[in-house]
Amino acid sequence: MVQIIIKGFVETLEMTLISVLAAYVIGMPFGILLAVTGRGGIAENRAVSFIIGTIMNIARSIPFLILLVLLIPFTRLAVGTSLGTEATIVPLTVGTIPIVARMVEQSLHEVDPGVIEAAKSMGAGNFRIIWDVIIPEAGPSLLRGTSINTATVLGYSAMAGFVGGGGLGDIAIQYGYYRYETDILLLTVAILILIVQLIQGIGDHTAIKITH
Repeated sequence: MVQIIIKGFVETLEMTLISVLAAYVIGMPFGILLAVTGRGGIAENRAVSFIIGTIMNIARSIPFLILLVLLIPFTRLAVGTSLGTEATIVPLTVGTIPIVARMVEQSLHEVDPGVIEAAKSMGAGNFRIIWDVIIPEAGPSLLRGTSINTATVLGYSAMAGFVGGGGLGDIAIQYGYYRYETDILLLTVAILILIVQLIQGIGDHTAIKITH
């Protein structure tokens, strides 16, 4: 049983970290676009903001378990199976992209407009302002958002256990629920809580360190 728990722990970390990384690679550009093209943004474009925002809202409104089922054909096409750790990464990533986009948008909106205006007055272009001013200024908020998103993905990965997604969630379902082994269920829950606390602690500590 110890080996099974360790294997589930490793699978959960793998699913969570890879999904979060992939979601940020894809979702962060959308979040930046939402922030700069929205009302009062440095590249205001209502049409672009509306289209991207609507897509993100629709994707974000789909419950993860339903999304998991809806994406089964795409998951099979992408990784060759709809079961296990690799298969779970696909819906985890897709489900996290709109959350990341909105979180990034919110973080960038928190940047002091005066700092942006100062950069404009010095002749900085939009790309330079985004890369050298807005993103660094929003760094602490982005880090806190990342820790929250990571904890969310961890919870999603546990839900994937209902469909054989692997990880600690799968162990909790197979042993704790179907076999009535309450001690295994409580152990997996305790491990998940500890992981969330660790992620949140690291995110908050790092955010404090880079706050200026």
